[in-house]
Amino acid sequence: MTARFDLTLDCHNAPELAVFWKLALGYIDEPPPPPFETREEWAAHFDPDGDNSDDAGEWLCDPEGIGPRLSILKVPEPKIAKNRLHIDIRLSGDGTADERWERIKVESRRLVSAGARVLTEVDGYHMVMADPEGNEFCISTS
Repeated sequence: MTARFDLTLDCHNAPELAVFWKLALGYIDEPPPPPFETREEWAAHFDPDGDNSDDAGEWLCDPEGIGPRLSILKVPEPKIAKNRLHIDIRLSGDGTADERWERIKVESRRLVSAGARVLTEVDGYHMVMADPEGNEFCISTS
């Protein structure tokens, strides 16, 4: 049996970061687990007297159910070091090395317009980027 896994990103602003990662990965908001109708109802089940504020966390999933789920959780401490684990976004499609590199550059510009920044370009191979809160990720072709 293969183990399934989820990824979790700590952050300062979960709703804002969720918007970015939905755009970057093509993910959607994950529905609450049954029998709950909303995420707020689900959160209240675990902490009936708690805050349950709308900005405490966001849960995303691959609409096709293939990729790992992504939890984006608000934490009080800032990010201070390089990630030890990061997300790699692999763009599909064949073509020459120049055509693949052009797809990487186009995708990086799209994500920069959504709040990311380019950290390093490994010309012709991949780009290291940071999301709006500084979490590193890479873009490459498959």
